[in-house]
Amino acid sequence: MMYSLFDYAYNGCLYLNNTLLPRRKRLAQLMIYATTACQSRCRHCNIWQKPVEHLPFADIRRIMQSRCVTRRTTVGLEGGEFVLHPEADAIMAWFRQYHPNYTLLSNCLAPRKVIEAVRRHHPRHLYLSLDGGRETYRRMRGCDGFDRVIQVVEAVKDEVPLSLMFCLSPWNTFRDMDFVIGLARRYGVDVRIGIYGTMAYMVSEAERTKSRESVVANPFLDGTAGPDALDIPPSLKSTQENFDFVALYDQWRSGHLRLPCKSILSSLVVHSNGDVPLCQNLDVVLGNIHRQSLDEIFNGPASSGMQCRYSRNCNDCWINFHRKYDIILLRSMERLMPKHLVEAFCGPYRWTEAPGMTYRQYFKNL
Repeated sequence: MMYSLFDYAYNGCLYLNNTLLPRRKRLAQLMIYATTACQSRCRHCNIWQKPVEHLPFADIRRIMQSRCVTRRTTVGLEGGEFVLHPEADAIMAWFRQYHPNYTLLSNCLAPRKVIEAVRRHHPRHLYLSLDGGRETYRRMRGCDGFDRVIQVVEAVKDEVPLSLMFCLSPWNTFRDMDFVIGLARRYGVDVRIGIYGTMAYMVSEAERTKSRESVVANPFLDGTAGPDALDIPPSLKSTQENFDFVALYDQWRSGHLRLPCKSILSSLVVHSNGDVPLCQNLDVVLGNIHRQSLDEIFNGPASSGMQCRYSRNCNDCWINFHRKYDIILLRSMERLMPKHLVEAFCGPYRWTEAPGMTYRQYFKNL
């Protein structure tokens, strides 16, 4: 089970607070892209082509003193590859002592560093990127790192909650997804599924344009075939948050699904240069922590107005950091009240081409 009943209840209360008190919002998630340094050469991410840049430890400490960050805020440390940050050890030591509710994301290309970090600093959760078997890994990530991921899994799977992070992309297939799900089962660890997107921070504008214009190798991502035709692996149904996210992608890609983006009211990222974007997809910057405090950036009047507009009207991405939250929020509310009452509070939305169809009606035959 990905989330507990407490998680659902807490996030529901937080959503109410952030909707009713837009100038006093609190963060459920804060992702810190602390460095652009990376040893991987991923085809689906060009962060390794950026100049090496690190967000200083002093700035991270200052961010963590913000009122919008509470002890329940889950903070993710990533990059690039976070363990390559020159102050990585000091940063994690600080988090262990002052904010233990933090997670570590890694590509595992420096396995000893990752294993030592877990054993020394005890992150709340460890997320490891794995997009298929050995050959798929080499093709998608430009290096031979499969065995190093397995090395880390075998070393710490009994010491920290661990998730394998799979990204469905033009360079892998549903067979690769099934392989990673099977591997997670074999080791008794969690699996999280994402779908390739052109995040502004990860790729250049030229690459974003090229991606939008090209016909990709995976017909599911190209929109030329729906999930039923492509035989989504039955193993995917083992976790609801993965299955519905993947199954609904085709509805979004075809233009039938339209959900309000409520995640931006409680989730935030900070980039290595200090920029704080509205979301992970759009190149819309709310502010920079070198010029303003995080509270001023996240809860200032201009930002609050922008968040309100985009949360009701934007439907431009299918990034799991944002859309899984929206799916969970709306499907949970539909369990408590009719769809038209949910829309009265959250704004109009639809799961499919039929505006009145509920989440349960769509999924009952899938």
